[in-house]
Amino acid sequence: MRCIPINGQVVVLILLSLLLKGVKQSQTDEDVAKDKTPQAPEKKAEDCPSNVECTKLGGACIDCEPFDYNSCIYGEKVNVTCRPKENVDCISNNAGNKSFERTMVCQFCYQTEPWEHKCTYKANCKSVGSPRFKSYYRTNCSVNSDIICFGNRNFEKNVPCNWTGGYRWSTALLLSITLGGFGADRFYLGHWQEGIGKLFSFGGLGVWTLIDVILISLHYLGPDDGSLYI
Repeated sequence: MRCIPINGQVVVLILLSLLLKGVKQSQTDEDVAKDKTPQAPEKKAEDCPSNVECTKLGGACIDCEPFDYNSCIYGEKVNVTCRPKENVDCISNNAGNKSFERTMVCQFCYQTEPWEHKCTYKANCKSVGSPRFKSYYRTNCSVNSDIICFGNRNFEKNVPCNWTGGYRWSTALLLSITLGGFGADRFYLGHWQEGIGKLFSFGGLGVWTLIDVILISLHYLGPDDGSLYI
């Protein structure tokens, strides 16, 4: 039996190469997963209502002319001539013409007002008790069907993290004033460790109690889960 000599340095280099390749592949998979943000699909022709008057179709089901952003002033209302998109089945007017006029505001879809589009909101973001330090997260939004606008009707937008867990500011302040020396306000807001410390120190001999009353009254001290007061 013939023995094949093995170079220890070569083995180490091969192992390191495999290890680095595995780490790089893992990082690449994570980056790809992060980039795959779910996007709201564009409305297709088969999603548009059928057997309705063409004039009642939404902005996602029609094409309008002139549709040039450079030909109008931002925020200005303009009249455009619209027709149903290809393969969209609708009822034409008495003359058999499917064209009709609409009034639109000269703006891109992402520039629409908050009540003109819908966004996917989530309640697991970390908000802040003070309204002056709102945190934001990026989410998907889609413009309402009756709105006509330029560009993609589905877009991403930064929205404030303003969810609430049901904690009342008035209750927290009342507990802080009356039972703050026993840590009742901290226990109510979910700050259990600080509440225990406050309980056994008798509210920091009154100093901690006074500080918490001020912080809660100014909305600087909020719920531990990161939500806002109601």
